[in-house]
Amino acid sequence: MNIIYRASDILEAHIVAGMLKADGIDAYVGGHYLQGAVGELSPMGYANVFVDDEDTDAALSIIKEYEQNSSEPVQDEVVAGSCKPA
Repeated sequence: MNIIYRASDILEAHIVAGMLKADGIDAYVGGHYLQGAVGELSPMGYANVFVDDEDTDAALSIIKEYEQNSSEPVQDEVVAGSCKPA
């Protein structure tokens, strides 16, 4: 197994693993129990996503797309009739 993604927190690791699983790639999230020890460990690098060696290339492609989409600025959309004037 290879570490395919180092997430900023355990929640993001599960999101990435879920995306990989949705595309048929078996993914494992490591670092669940290290989150409680953050006082003794560095707060970064404990939430990792692992995949099998043969799934590495496909997983990297999916993660690259995820990173590109997550770096785009989110624009607020106004839906007609959803806001009332004060």
